[in-house]
Amino acid sequence: MNICSLLIAFVMSASGWSSGPVPSIDVETQNRVFQELWGEQFSWKFNELPTEGTVPEFRLPYAGYIYPDSAGGTYRAVQKYDQAFYPGRSRAAAWEQADIAAHRQAIMRQASRGGFLFGRRTVMVQSFGTPHWHGHCNGWTAAAIRHGEPKRSVTKNGVVFAPSDIKGLLAELYTFCDIVDLGGENYGNVHPGTLHAVLANWLGRQSHPIAMEATPGREKWNYPIYAFATSSATRSGGRQVEVKMNLKYASNINREHDQAPANARTKYFHYLLDLDASGDIVGGRFFADSSQIDLLWVPRQPVPGGQEGNQLGNPHLNVGEVLALWRASVDPDLRDRWVNVDPAPDERGVIVRAAAPPQSVARSDTDNPPLDDVSPASPLNDPSLTGGGASDTPTAASGP
Repeated sequence: MNICSLLIAFVMSASGWSSGPVPSIDVETQNRVFQELWGEQFSWKFNELPTEGTVPEFRLPYAGYIYPDSAGGTYRAVQKYDQAFYPGRSRAAAWEQADIAAHRQAIMRQASRGGFLFGRRTVMVQSFGTPHWHGHCNGWTAAAIRHGEPKRSVTKNGVVFAPSDIKGLLAELYTFCDIVDLGGENYGNVHPGTLHAVLANWLGRQSHPIAMEATPGREKWNYPIYAFATSSATRSGGRQVEVKMNLKYASNINREHDQAPANARTKYFHYLLDLDASGDIVGGRFFADSSQIDLLWVPRQPVPGGQEGNQLGNPHLNVGEVLALWRASVDPDLRDRWVNVDPAPDERGVIVRAAAPPQSVARSDTDNPPLDDVSPASPLNDPSLTGGGASDTPTAASGP
């Protein structure tokens, strides 16, 4: 390597770039899963991909509560479930308490030590408890992607389930269910080429929300993505494109509401894509001012706890009963339009786009594109989505 090449490599490293080809596992997975779920070919060709995409307005994910384990998780909702379906017994609630206890671990925290003689000093001490980020954010994210927000209370066996209770049950139902990995799970942070292609295919072509683990590192913060827009795409040489892009997602709130307040956030990405001779995305790197994320994923249909596909889930929640509460809480019009590719038996609007058996799609689920008579949502008109350097300041997190 000559001096010039060394200097370029140093500058790229100092600028915070991470470079390389699109992981082969991403290429294989996206091509296979998209064909099986949508019955269409996944596109890697940059010039043919949409530069923006959003979900229809009725599918905007609701802001949700993470149900932190340190605050009891979903105990309140599952306790009410026990009252309706296990009167006089604690089944689902007792399981939730035991699960939280099983995930307690050693935690390092700051403490003040010393006194008048030697002065005060700050030291790190170890305690045993629940990390603040452990909770059910992935359960809420999955529920908000697969279900519209509950709107009215439902009475079952003499017990009234408010919309907030039903959202808590949905979060508990999905927390340990399998997912389809759309990039990042097998190698670390999502590659920029995968990020661009997945957003363009899923949101741009199919108007379908997807999920993300938003913060690289040990803590897991999950949110539903519902829109993206490319603010600029500048050719750099013959086979490179510098892209500035924003995505919009529903963030969490500090408690569960019957009707969640709007809480949209935006993430800004800045990356260089490498193209091959045919224009396909084959590599890329992030610039230093870009966000990065851990994982892109889509929830699959709910499975009973303790069974394959949800081995660690709460075995005392009946999938059919929880989904029945949700169906009774929303308008029939919404149920009829809410179509899932991989529907649970009790979900309405069942139209299967792909004939492949579910087991052939490892960790998979998705929903159909919007119906023709559904007007598109308007978030792409928001300047924060098409501008550069958007803010990203989540207020709370959730765990594994």
